[in-house]
Parts: sequence; structure tokens; C-alpha cells
Amino acid sequence: MANVLGIIAEYNPFHNGHIYHLEKSKKDTGSDYSIAVISGNFTQRGSTSLVDKWEKTRMAIANGVDLVIELPTLYSISSAENFADGAIKLLDSLKIVDFVSFGAETPNQAVLEHLADILYHEPKEYKALLSIELDKGLPFPKARENALMMYLNDQKNVKKILSSPNNILAIEYLKAIKKYNSTIKTNIIGRFESDYNSNKITGNIASSTAIRNMIKNSAFGVLPKLMPPSSATILAKNIKQGHAIPDLSAFEKEIIYNLRKMTVAEIKDLADVGEGLEFSLKEAASSCNNLVDLLNNIKSKRYTQTRLQRILLYTLLGITKKDMEISKKTIPYVRVLGFNKNGKYLLSEISKANPKLPIITSVKKFIDSKNKNRNLDVLLSKDIFATNVYTIGYDGESLGNLDFTHKLII
Repeated sequence: MANVLGIIAEYNPFHNGHIYHLEKSKKDTGSDYSIAVISGNFTQRGSTSLVDKWEKTRMAIANGVDLVIELPTLYSISSAENFADGAIKLLDSLKIVDFVSFGAETPNQAVLEHLADILYHEPKEYKALLSIELDKGLPFPKARENALMMYLNDQKNVKKILSSPNNILAIEYLKAIKKYNSTIKTNIIGRFESDYNSNKITGNIASSTAIRNMIKNSAFGVLPKLMPPSSATILAKNIKQGHAIPDLSAFEKEIIYNLRKMTVAEIKDLADVGEGLEFSLKEAASSCNNLVDLLNNIKSKRYTQTRLQRILLYTLLGITKKDMEISKKTIPYVRVLGFNKNGKYLLSEISKANPKLPIITSVKKFIDSKNKNRNLDVLLSKDIFATNVYTIGYDGESLGNLDFTHKLII
């Protein structure tokens, strides 16, 4: 069988930077087939997907991806570590993927591998330094950065590398490959466009963040320059239908309602909540009427803005510490969102390579099959609920149970 390329992405939305990454990755790895594992309706930085997971799938397949698989919600809205861990173990479970390709601001694989080795093996000296930094009340990412700088006696380079979101994800992918002793080889592509959070436009390239901000500000005119024609058409259709959701503020009333309804103990049970944050959340919800004020009221030295946004997303979706622990010890199902002719062939090869792997092309059939793995039931129930919540944010028609009724994108 020819080489198979794996890509982990949010495609939020699919833009010119993504088409460059896909085409260069295929060329670099000599891959004739491609599989994209994509986040669903909510994303890793604690926000919404601009369009739903099927529309993102439509964009990906129109631009050369053969098979699109959903990364279950519990991974896609998790920390960088659990996001990467879930995606890598999913790709590894397929048993047909030769390469995984991802972007990084620092494309020097040897450097990223060295950092991944330290973070995976956690030498005693490094662990001691990390403990000291955490005891200062620092957020975990900052404490880890400081500990690495001291352990390697290299402040400038470590700081530069760990200040870039895609470098952090790249290191987590490399860690997960080591953890699962995977045979998948890596291909790292240097990001030549604007940073992940930048609003700058470089030629015909802009970050997903910049594109989402343009849509929030109704600056639609430049979008066709920044996206493949098929993606721009799909996006325009969704905007016209009222089916585009630029950020989590679409659900601010629901989030504040949930926090007011929940007890302090229930808030404490949400994933990532600790160190007394539950009291701050409960108090802030009583005096705030929007997410901006809520976030300003719960700012903490211990919590990054992104982590706080994820916690608000967990509030919306009811994601508990137990749910996250289940995700960490579970090999997820293969939830197929769409495919082309090559993708259909890949599904056949996956079934042959790993006959016991649950492949879901129909949610109803999977549920009716009386699956005996309770952990998979938890993962799937969160996916179904996330979609039902997501459509509430539409300005236009809002339907429930789309995971049961929406057709595969073929």
C-alpha cells in the first residue's frame, strides 16, 4: 500500500495555509492518501468552531483530504497534552498511517524531540525544578517553561520555543508518539504565515483567528483571497444561513445560567477546576452578564486565559474531571465524518488492519449494536450533546440530533 499521511487539525476554517500544509506534507512524505483527524464543533482553546464539523469536512475533502475522522469532544476541547494524546492514539490505532505532519514555528525536529524527551521522561532534577515553580502559584505552562530553562540552562531558546502554540502542540505530538511506541513517522512543516493568534495578513495567508475576527467584524470582502474557492463558498453559504459561530460569546447566557444553577461542589467537579476557583466562578456568575466581565472577574495567576475559557466551555457542556480521566484511558472509536473514493478504500484497509476497532458511520447503528465498552459510550454521548448545544448558537434554523440525521460527506 502507498504511504498514508495523517493530519491533526481544527480547520477553523480551512484556509490557504491549510492547503499549503496538506500539499507540502503529501510531497515531503510521498503520500498518496491522506487522513485528517479534526476537532468537532468546539475547539482546544475553549471556543466554538466557526462552522459545524460536517461543513469543515466538506471543505477538507473538497481540497484534497481523502478521509475525515472526528476527534472526540473530550480530546478536542482539552489541554494541549490530552488533545495531542487523543489524536495520536487515534491515528496509531488505525494501523495504516505512515506519517503524521504538523506545523511548528520552530521546524527543527531535533530541538523539539529533545524537549519532548525531557517532558516525557521527566528527569528527577527537572521534576524538582517544576515542583518549585508550581509552588510559586504559577500557571502550569509558565512553571514548565521556567523549569525547562533552568534544567537546560538556556533561557532564550526555550522561552522562544514555548511561547509559540504550534511548537507546544508539536512537542505534545512527539511525546504521545513516544508514549504509545508508535511507528508513525513525523513530518514537521515550518509555519511561514502569521502566528496562530495574529490578525496580520501575509500575501494570501492569514491565521484562522484573523479570519474569524474578520467575520465577527463583517469584513467579508477579503475572505476569497485567503481561502480556497470551495472553502470560501461553503463559508459564505453558512454565514448567509446564520450557521456561523465565531466564538463562545454566542453561549454566554447559557454559561452564566449554568454557573448560577450549579452548586459550588458541582463547579469544583468540572474538569480543570481547582485551587478554590469554584468559589470565584460562583461569585462572578452572580454579578456578571457577559463572558468578558466573567473572565475579568476570575483572572488568576494560576490559570491562563485559554484554560479559563476551556473551563467555561466545560461549564456549557458539563465536562467533569471523571469524563477527562475516562478519555485518558480510552482508545477512541473512529467516527467517520466524510470521505472520497480514496477514503472509502482507506476505511476498508483500516478494517483489515485492526478488525476490533469500532468504526462509526452511523451513530444509531453503533448505539443499537449494544457496544460493551462503557467508556466509548461516555465519549459518544459528549459528542452528541456538544452538537445539540452547538446548533443553539445559530442565528438561523437550529436542529437537534444532527449526529443521528446528518449524512456523511461523500
